[in-house]
Amino acid sequence: MKSRAARWRRPFGPSPSVEGRRILVTGAARGIGAALARQLHARGARVALLGIEQEMLAEVAADCGDAPWRYCDIGDPTQVERVVESLVGELGGLDAVVANAGIAKQLPLIGGDPSVLEETLTVNVLGVYYTLRAAGPHISHPDGYVLLVTSLAAAIHLPLAGAYSASKAAVESLGHTLRIELRHTGARVGIAYFAELDTDMTSTGFGTEAARAILGRSSVSGVAPLGPAIDGMERALARRSRRVVSPYWVGVVVWFRGVGQWAVDMALRGGVGSGVAIARDEAVPYTTDQPARPRKLRRPA
Repeated sequence: MKSRAARWRRPFGPSPSVEGRRILVTGAARGIGAALARQLHARGARVALLGIEQEMLAEVAADCGDAPWRYCDIGDPTQVERVVESLVGELGGLDAVVANAGIAKQLPLIGGDPSVLEETLTVNVLGVYYTLRAAGPHISHPDGYVLLVTSLAAAIHLPLAGAYSASKAAVESLGHTLRIELRHTGARVGIAYFAELDTDMTSTGFGTEAARAILGRSSVSGVAPLGPAIDGMERALARRSRRVVSPYWVGVVVWFRGVGQWAVDMALRGGVGSGVAIARDEAVPYTTDQPARPRKLRRPA
């Protein structure tokens, strides 16, 4: 009997679908994760959800047919291992994992708070790695798929976004490496590159005095609707695509990232100094409040 993966390779026939697919989504309480979970459920997928905002996560799970969900700090590898095993057990297996959970907070690299970089790397990089490590054995089969949510920030780097950009570039690297390491199993890996989407992360991350001083406005490229990105992710999960972008022009920028970075450097020559100075003293939250956890980089003198 031919696998679904084999059927997908037919040049003609029904379009691939997520119906019946067992999909784990991290960071599913709101934003991209919540919208994706609801749409996947509406298309017939079986979803399992994890996150740290329990009330919102429970609401999303209820909207997804009482899907299984768990509180999970993805910066804690033991917790991630336990939660993923539990959710996979409830689903009866796993076809795909969407590593979506992430945070952002502005950081002037000189004079800023180093804990911001550490916290961002803990969630956005180590959290993705812990998720892949726990889910990897379950998706290492010919129908398996991993979708890593990075950002245009992996390719184009803005002032005050050094921590976030570094984390997303690292996730991009993990994705390219994992694709090679999983190839012999038949599983595939996709990477999603998004610009500023209409989410809480965008409004919180760019809604600072320092960012406005540098950009002269509330966003870099304009806030794009969330819907096309969610549609793209659904198609990627159905087809096990290599790449997802939204809006469409992000694909061009990713390919020509050197030119894009030069354009950003030229466009932001003025205002950066004052913006960085503001950021050193401006108290802003993470885009998602984080649980207390030990500092991973702290060592005794």
